[in-house]
Amino acid sequence: MRRPSALAFLCVCSLAVVLINIRPARAVEIIFEEGIEYSNPDNQHLKLDMARPKDDAGLRPAVICIHGGGFRAGDRNGYDGLCKKLAEQGYVAVTVTYRLAPKYQFPAAVIDVKTAVRWLRANAQKYHVDPGRIAALGGSAGGHLAQYLGVTGDVHRFDGEEFPGVSSKVQCVINYFGPSDFTKSYGKSVDAAEVLPLFLGGDVEHAREKHIIASPLYWVTPDAAPTLLLHGTEDKYVAYEQATWIYDRLKAAGVDVELLTLQGAGHGFKGEDAAKADKAAFEFLNKHLMK
Repeated sequence: MRRPSALAFLCVCSLAVVLINIRPARAVEIIFEEGIEYSNPDNQHLKLDMARPKDDAGLRPAVICIHGGGFRAGDRNGYDGLCKKLAEQGYVAVTVTYRLAPKYQFPAAVIDVKTAVRWLRANAQKYHVDPGRIAALGGSAGGHLAQYLGVTGDVHRFDGEEFPGVSSKVQCVINYFGPSDFTKSYGKSVDAAEVLPLFLGGDVEHAREKHIIASPLYWVTPDAAPTLLLHGTEDKYVAYEQATWIYDRLKAAGVDVELLTLQGAGHGFKGEDAAKADKAAFEFLNKHLMK
Protein backbone atom coordinates (compact mmCIF):
# COMPACT_ATOMS: atom_id res chain seq x y z
CA MET A 1 0.00 0.00 0.00
CA ARG A 2 1.36 3.42 -0.84
CA ARG A 3 0.65 6.85 -2.21
CA PRO A 4 -0.30 6.84 -5.91
CA SER A 5 2.38 9.21 -7.17
CA ALA A 6 6.09 8.93 -6.43
CA LEU A 7 5.85 5.84 -4.22
CA ALA A 8 3.66 3.95 -6.67
CA PHE A 9 6.16 4.76 -9.42
CA LEU A 10 9.05 3.69 -7.21
CA CYS A 11 7.45 0.35 -6.39
CA VAL A 12 6.67 -0.54 -10.00
CA CYS A 13 10.03 0.63 -11.29
CA SER A 14 11.98 -1.08 -8.53
CA LEU A 15 10.43 -4.47 -9.25
CA ALA A 16 10.75 -4.01 -13.00
CA VAL A 17 14.43 -3.13 -12.69
CA VAL A 18 14.97 -6.02 -10.31
CA LEU A 19 13.77 -8.62 -12.76
CA ILE A 20 15.01 -6.95 -15.94
CA ASN A 21 18.55 -7.29 -14.57
CA ILE A 22 18.27 -11.06 -15.00
CA ARG A 23 19.81 -12.01 -18.33
CA PRO A 24 19.19 -15.48 -19.76
CA ALA A 25 22.15 -17.44 -21.01
CA ARG A 26 20.49 -17.59 -24.40
CA ALA A 27 17.58 -15.21 -25.01
CA VAL A 28 14.93 -16.29 -27.48
CA GLU A 29 13.22 -14.07 -30.02
CA ILE A 30 9.91 -12.78 -28.70
CA ILE A 31 6.58 -11.33 -29.78
CA PHE A 32 5.17 -8.39 -27.83
CA GLU A 33 1.50 -7.39 -28.11
CA GLU A 34 -0.10 -4.44 -26.34
CA GLY A 35 -3.70 -3.68 -25.44
CA ILE A 36 -5.35 -7.09 -25.68
CA GLU A 37 -8.78 -6.86 -24.09
CA TYR A 38 -9.40 -9.68 -21.62
CA SER A 39 -12.52 -8.49 -19.79
CA ASN A 40 -15.17 -5.79 -19.96
CA PRO A 41 -16.87 -5.33 -16.58
CA ASP A 42 -19.00 -2.19 -16.33
CA ASN A 43 -17.82 -1.19 -19.82
CA GLN A 44 -14.23 -0.73 -18.59
CA HIS A 45 -12.50 -2.68 -21.40
CA LEU A 46 -9.71 -4.11 -19.27
CA LYS A 47 -6.56 -4.88 -21.25
CA LEU A 48 -3.28 -6.70 -20.92
CA ASP A 49 0.10 -6.63 -22.64
CA MET A 50 1.70 -9.94 -23.60
CA ALA A 51 5.23 -11.07 -24.36
CA ARG A 52 5.93 -14.60 -25.57
CA PRO A 53 8.57 -16.57 -27.41
CA LYS A 54 8.20 -16.27 -31.18
CA ASP A 55 8.60 -19.98 -31.81
CA ASP A 56 5.72 -22.32 -31.08
CA ALA A 57 7.80 -25.18 -29.72
CA GLY A 58 5.28 -26.77 -27.42
CA LEU A 59 3.27 -25.38 -24.52
CA ARG A 60 4.95 -22.82 -22.30
CA PRO A 61 4.50 -21.81 -18.65
CA ALA A 62 2.91 -18.43 -18.08
CA VAL A 63 3.31 -15.59 -15.58
CA ILE A 64 0.64 -12.98 -14.81
CA CYS A 65 2.24 -9.76 -13.49
CA ILE A 66 0.12 -7.46 -11.33
CA HIS A 67 1.18 -3.86 -10.76
CA GLY A 68 1.05 -2.03 -7.44
CA GLY A 69 -0.24 1.41 -6.57
CA GLY A 70 -2.19 1.21 -3.33
CA PHE A 71 -5.22 -0.32 -5.10
CA ARG A 72 -5.98 3.14 -6.50
CA ALA A 73 -3.13 3.87 -8.93
CA GLY A 74 -0.49 2.21 -11.07
CA ASP A 75 -0.36 1.04 -14.66
CA ARG A 76 0.24 -2.30 -16.34
CA ASN A 77 2.82 -0.76 -18.69
CA GLY A 78 5.32 -0.58 -15.84
CA TYR A 79 5.81 -4.32 -16.24
CA ASP A 80 6.22 -4.42 -20.03
CA GLY A 81 9.99 -4.74 -19.69
CA LEU A 82 9.64 -7.49 -17.12
CA CYS A 83 7.29 -9.42 -19.39
CA LYS A 84 9.76 -9.20 -22.26
CA LYS A 85 12.56 -10.58 -20.10
CA LEU A 86 10.33 -13.39 -18.88
CA ALA A 87 9.48 -14.21 -22.51
CA GLU A 88 13.19 -14.37 -23.33
CA GLN A 89 13.45 -17.00 -20.58
CA GLY A 90 10.75 -19.09 -22.27
CA TYR A 91 7.64 -17.86 -20.45
CA VAL A 92 4.44 -16.37 -21.79
CA ALA A 93 4.09 -13.24 -19.65
CA VAL A 94 1.24 -10.77 -19.33
CA THR A 95 0.80 -7.56 -17.37
CA VAL A 96 -2.79 -6.66 -16.60
CA THR A 97 -4.98 -3.64 -15.93
CA TYR A 98 -7.53 -4.01 -13.13
CA ARG A 99 -10.23 -1.73 -11.72
CA LEU A 100 -9.04 0.76 -9.12
CA ALA A 101 -10.43 2.29 -5.94
CA PRO A 102 -12.19 4.40 -4.87
CA LYS A 103 -14.61 3.99 -7.79
CA TYR A 104 -14.21 0.21 -7.67
CA GLN A 105 -13.76 -1.28 -4.22
CA PHE A 106 -12.95 -4.85 -3.16
CA PRO A 107 -13.55 -7.39 -4.62
CA ALA A 108 -13.47 -5.76 -8.08
CA ALA A 109 -9.68 -5.99 -8.41
CA VAL A 110 -9.69 -9.61 -7.23
CA ILE A 111 -12.40 -10.51 -9.74
CA ASP A 112 -10.37 -8.84 -12.49
CA VAL A 113 -7.10 -10.66 -11.84
CA LYS A 114 -8.97 -13.95 -11.48
CA THR A 115 -10.63 -13.23 -14.81
CA ALA A 116 -7.19 -12.59 -16.31
CA VAL A 117 -6.07 -16.06 -15.20
CA ARG A 118 -9.23 -17.59 -16.62
CA TRP A 119 -8.82 -15.68 -19.89
CA LEU A 120 -5.26 -16.93 -20.24
CA ARG A 121 -6.35 -20.50 -19.53
CA ALA A 122 -9.29 -20.21 -21.95
CA ASN A 123 -6.90 -18.95 -24.65
CA ALA A 124 -4.09 -21.34 -23.81
CA GLN A 125 -4.08 -23.07 -27.19
CA LYS A 126 -3.94 -19.78 -29.11
CA TYR A 127 -0.93 -18.52 -27.19
CA HIS A 128 0.79 -21.89 -26.65
CA VAL A 129 0.32 -21.78 -22.87
CA ASP A 130 0.33 -24.83 -20.64
CA PRO A 131 -2.88 -24.32 -18.61
CA GLY A 132 -1.40 -26.34 -15.78
CA ARG A 133 1.62 -24.03 -15.35
CA ILE A 134 0.51 -20.48 -14.54
CA ALA A 135 2.11 -18.22 -11.92
CA ALA A 136 1.05 -14.89 -10.40
CA LEU A 137 3.61 -12.22 -9.51
CA GLY A 138 3.11 -8.75 -8.06
CA GLY A 139 4.44 -6.01 -5.82
CA SER A 140 2.72 -4.28 -2.89
CA ALA A 141 -0.98 -4.07 -3.83
CA GLY A 142 -0.10 -6.35 -6.74
CA GLY A 143 1.61 -8.69 -4.30
CA HIS A 144 -1.59 -8.83 -2.28
CA LEU A 145 -3.62 -9.68 -5.40
CA ALA A 146 -1.12 -12.34 -6.48
CA GLN A 147 -1.25 -13.82 -2.98
CA TYR A 148 -5.03 -13.73 -3.05
CA LEU A 149 -5.00 -15.74 -6.26
CA GLY A 150 -2.76 -18.27 -4.56
CA VAL A 151 -5.07 -18.88 -1.59
CA THR A 152 -8.48 -18.70 -3.31
CA GLY A 153 -7.97 -20.89 -6.37
CA ASP A 154 -10.97 -23.01 -5.46
CA VAL A 155 -13.12 -20.14 -4.11
CA HIS A 156 -15.66 -19.37 -6.81
CA ARG A 157 -17.37 -16.37 -5.19
CA PHE A 158 -14.70 -14.09 -6.69
CA ASP A 159 -14.56 -15.61 -10.17
CA GLY A 160 -16.90 -13.17 -11.89
CA GLU A 161 -19.17 -14.05 -14.78
CA GLU A 162 -16.76 -14.48 -17.68
CA PHE A 163 -15.32 -17.82 -18.79
CA PRO A 164 -17.64 -19.98 -16.68
CA GLY A 165 -16.18 -23.32 -15.72
CA VAL A 166 -12.59 -22.21 -16.32
CA SER A 167 -10.34 -22.33 -13.25
CA SER A 168 -8.64 -19.24 -11.79
CA LYS A 169 -6.16 -21.38 -9.87
CA VAL A 170 -2.44 -20.55 -10.15
CA GLN A 171 0.40 -22.98 -9.63
CA CYS A 172 2.72 -20.64 -7.73
CA VAL A 173 2.93 -17.09 -6.40
CA ILE A 174 5.68 -14.50 -5.99
CA ASN A 175 4.64 -11.82 -3.52
CA TYR A 176 6.86 -8.74 -3.32
CA PHE A 177 6.06 -6.87 -0.09
CA GLY A 178 2.29 -7.33 -0.32
CA PRO A 179 -0.01 -7.13 2.75
CA SER A 180 -1.54 -10.31 4.13
CA ASP A 181 -3.74 -9.06 7.02
CA PHE A 182 -5.51 -5.73 6.62
CA THR A 183 -6.90 -5.87 10.16
CA LYS A 184 -3.36 -5.31 11.47
CA SER A 185 -2.20 -2.75 8.90
CA TYR A 186 -3.25 0.33 10.84
CA GLY A 187 -0.44 1.80 12.91
CA LYS A 188 2.10 -0.39 11.10
CA SER A 189 1.78 1.37 7.73
CA VAL A 190 2.21 5.09 7.18
CA ASP A 191 -0.69 5.28 4.73
CA ALA A 192 -3.05 2.41 5.65
CA ALA A 193 -5.55 4.80 7.25
CA GLU A 194 -5.68 6.71 3.98
CA VAL A 195 -5.61 3.83 1.50
CA LEU A 196 -7.62 0.99 3.02
CA PRO A 197 -10.93 2.83 3.58
CA LEU A 198 -10.94 3.70 -0.13
CA PHE A 199 -10.43 0.06 -1.09
CA LEU A 200 -12.62 -1.55 1.58
CA GLY A 201 -15.38 1.01 2.10
CA GLY A 202 -14.40 2.04 5.62
CA ASP A 203 -11.72 1.65 8.25
CA VAL A 204 -11.24 -1.49 10.33
CA GLU A 205 -13.67 -0.27 12.98
CA HIS A 206 -16.52 0.29 10.54
CA ALA A 207 -15.76 -2.38 7.92
CA ARG A 208 -13.97 -5.09 9.87
CA GLU A 209 -15.62 -8.01 8.08
CA LYS A 210 -14.51 -6.64 4.71
CA HIS A 211 -10.95 -6.27 6.06
CA ILE A 212 -10.96 -9.95 7.05
CA ILE A 213 -12.48 -11.21 3.81
CA ALA A 214 -9.99 -9.17 1.76
CA SER A 215 -6.96 -10.50 3.69
CA PRO A 216 -5.16 -13.49 2.13
CA LEU A 217 -4.12 -14.70 5.58
CA TYR A 218 -7.65 -15.86 6.41
CA TRP A 219 -8.03 -17.91 3.22
CA VAL A 220 -4.99 -20.15 3.66
CA THR A 221 -5.63 -23.90 3.30
CA PRO A 222 -3.35 -26.84 2.47
CA ASP A 223 -4.41 -26.32 -1.17
CA ALA A 224 -2.79 -22.87 -1.40
CA ALA A 225 -0.24 -22.38 -4.17
CA PRO A 226 3.50 -22.59 -3.43
CA THR A 227 4.61 -19.08 -2.51
CA LEU A 228 7.77 -17.00 -2.48
CA LEU A 229 7.64 -13.95 -0.20
CA LEU A 230 10.17 -11.13 -0.58
CA HIS A 231 10.12 -8.37 2.02
CA GLY A 232 12.39 -5.75 3.54
CA THR A 233 12.66 -5.33 7.30
CA GLU A 234 12.39 -1.52 7.08
CA ASP A 235 9.28 -1.33 4.90
CA LYS A 236 7.20 1.60 6.17
CA TYR A 237 4.23 1.00 3.88
CA VAL A 238 3.70 -2.74 4.30
CA ALA A 239 5.28 -3.89 7.55
CA TYR A 240 7.71 -6.81 7.37
CA GLU A 241 5.50 -8.69 9.85
CA GLN A 242 2.89 -9.04 7.10
CA ALA A 243 5.23 -11.46 5.34
CA THR A 244 5.99 -13.44 8.49
CA TRP A 245 2.29 -13.88 9.30
CA ILE A 246 1.40 -15.38 5.92
CA TYR A 247 4.63 -17.41 5.91
CA ASP A 248 3.75 -18.98 9.26
CA ARG A 249 0.17 -19.68 8.20
CA LEU A 250 1.19 -21.28 4.90
CA LYS A 251 3.92 -23.31 6.61
CA ALA A 252 1.49 -24.58 9.24
CA ALA A 253 -0.87 -25.67 6.46
CA GLY A 254 1.89 -27.69 4.80
CA VAL A 255 2.24 -25.37 1.81
CA ASP A 256 5.60 -24.99 0.06
CA VAL A 257 6.58 -21.45 1.09
CA GLU A 258 9.82 -19.49 1.12
CA LEU A 259 10.59 -16.10 2.69
CA LEU A 260 13.49 -13.97 1.54
CA THR A 261 14.14 -11.38 4.24
CA LEU A 262 16.10 -8.35 3.09
CA GLN A 263 17.62 -6.68 6.12
CA GLY A 264 17.30 -2.90 6.07
CA ALA A 265 15.37 -2.80 2.79
CA GLY A 266 12.31 -0.61 2.40
CA HIS A 267 9.32 -0.64 0.07
CA GLY A 268 11.19 -1.55 -3.10
CA PHE A 269 14.65 -3.07 -3.54
CA LYS A 270 17.89 -1.62 -4.86
CA GLY A 271 21.44 -2.75 -5.46
CA GLU A 272 22.41 -6.01 -3.77
CA ASP A 273 18.90 -6.43 -2.40
CA ALA A 274 17.52 -6.25 -5.92
CA ALA A 275 20.06 -8.80 -7.11
CA LYS A 276 19.11 -11.22 -4.34
CA ALA A 277 15.43 -10.80 -5.18
CA ASP A 278 16.22 -11.36 -8.88
CA LYS A 279 17.90 -14.64 -8.21
CA ALA A 280 15.27 -15.93 -5.80
CA ALA A 281 12.36 -15.01 -8.07
CA PHE A 282 13.68 -16.73 -11.18
CA GLU A 283 14.87 -19.78 -9.31
CA PHE A 284 11.41 -20.11 -7.78
CA LEU A 285 9.64 -19.76 -11.12
CA ASN A 286 11.97 -22.25 -12.78
CA LYS A 287 11.56 -24.70 -9.91
CA HIS A 288 7.78 -24.72 -10.08
CA LEU A 289 7.04 -24.06 -13.76
CA MET A 290 9.94 -25.20 -15.92
CA LYS A 291 9.24 -28.92 -15.93
